[in-house]
Amino acid sequence: MLGESHDLRHEFPDLEQKIAALRAGNPEFARLMDEYDSLDARVRNIEELGSPVADETIEELKKQRLHLKDALYDMIRA
Repeated sequence: MLGESHDLRHEFPDLEQKIAALRAGNPEFARLMDEYDSLDARVRNIEELGSPVADETIEELKKQRLHLKDALYDMIRA
């Protein structure tokens, strides 16, 4: 869906406490989550504002976001 938030707390509401604990206690997780949140905001802004950007560009950003989400999820489930 265009402009839909994909923040981790929204994506994994049942893991919210673990996400908060990892963000507070694991610098690498916090860094990756900051990067993920920044990328998610960038994708949403492009979608919501209808910014002129090539389809390949937005798809690449979404792939990067998905890669980060997978890495973060692996850390959460470890």
